[in-house]
Amino acid sequence: MKKACFVLRAQPFHLGHLKVIKWILEKYDEIIIVIGSSQESKTNKNPFTLKERKEMINKSLKKEGIKKERYEIIEIDDVHEDKLWVEKILKKVNFDVVFTMNIWTKRCFDTFKIPVKEHPIFDDISATKIRNMIKENKEWENLVPEDVKNILKKINLKERIKLSDI
Repeated sequence: MKKACFVLRAQPFHLGHLKVIKWILEKYDEIIIVIGSSQESKTNKNPFTLKERKEMINKSLKKEGIKKERYEIIEIDDVHEDKLWVEKILKKVNFDVVFTMNIWTKRCFDTFKIPVKEHPIFDDISATKIRNMIKENKEWENLVPEDVKNILKKINLKERIKLSDI
C-alpha cells in the first residue's frame, strides 16, 4: 500500500488544499495529513485552533466522499530544529513520499533521504490571502469548502482575525 504525506497548517483549510489531497489520492492509496504549527492558535499567522483545523479538514473530506480509511491526520508542534521536526513526524507515521511546495519542508525531508515531490498549485489560493481578504472585508467564502465557511462563521471569524493582530 502506497502512502503519501502532505504537510500544511490549514489556517484556514481551503479549496487548494482540498484539490491537492484529492490529486494525491488519485495516485496513492492513503494520505497522511500533517498539521504543522499545531500548538499555535489565535495569532496573526495561526488564528485557528488545532481542533478547528481538524474539524475543517474532516468535514471537508467527508463531504467529498473521502473515507477515513484513506487518510490520517496527525499534528506536529513547531520545533526549530529541522532534524528533530522530521523525527517527531516519523515516530508517529510511515509514508513513501512527501508532497510539498515549501522549500523548508523539502529541505527537512531531504536530510532523511525521503522522496519529496511537488504538487500542483490549484487556483492560486493561499491561506494568507484568505486571512487578508477577511481582514479587508473582501469576498473570501468562495475560496473554502462549504463546511469550512460554516465553521469560520460560527467562531466569530472577523473578531478572531482582528484580535490575531495583537
